[in-house]
Amino acid sequence: MSVLRAFTAERAELSLTEVAQAADLDRAGARRILLTLVELGYVQQNDRRYALTPQVLEFGHAYLTSRSLPQIAEPHLQDLTRQVREMTAMAVLEGTEIRYIAQVPSPKLLSVTIPVGTRFPAHATSMGKVLLAAVPPERLEASLRSVELAPVTPHTVTTRQELLAELAAVRRHGFVIADDGLEEGLRGVAVPVRDADGRVFAAVNVSLYKHSSTEEGVQREIVPLLARTAARIEADLRVRPGNR
Repeated sequence: MSVLRAFTAERAELSLTEVAQAADLDRAGARRILLTLVELGYVQQNDRRYALTPQVLEFGHAYLTSRSLPQIAEPHLQDLTRQVREMTAMAVLEGTEIRYIAQVPSPKLLSVTIPVGTRFPAHATSMGKVLLAAVPPERLEASLRSVELAPVTPHTVTTRQELLAELAAVRRHGFVIADDGLEEGLRGVAVPVRDADGRVFAAVNVSLYKHSSTEEGVQREIVPLLARTAARIEADLRVRPGNR
């Protein structure tokens, strides 16, 4: 675990010496552990550099989908739903898909409803794009090579070039407004949720129909509320017992 924790968002690729120093191990011990992790698929070796693979997300899945995170997030999502009168949700990344782990329905009679546990291709959703944008570029490239970007609607992004361009925009702006990718007429607005080390581990979003507002209105009114919601969830996660 010390070897795995040696890798961070700022130090995504490390040499053997750097891993040994960060994990407080001798080079021989660090090398044995790295080779084991490579064989198990959790670490990849590129020349003399090492990096984590998306398979390490398995370790976080049990925590992220446990009752604790949804319980912390749901009151904040409920507050957001009361303000915007639209469905709000939280999701985590599982490989190249997202899984909904919390959801608050809109009070409107005709509204979007997506049950907790639902999975969607990440490239077709606003939360998926936020989460993919946080994956280190070399690991993202490897993941995208192994999956077909299948269309969910006629407007879904289906080429790596288009998707990578959209993800670059997400990194620049810190949010995404995605139209028609999952359902025609549906607009998703999403922002990242970060842990105490600044790493993105989840996303929150608002889902609404395009005819209900303009993109400019969404950016002006909904994006700041989403960002505040994410910040409140992050603050609550930092002060929960055991997160000292």
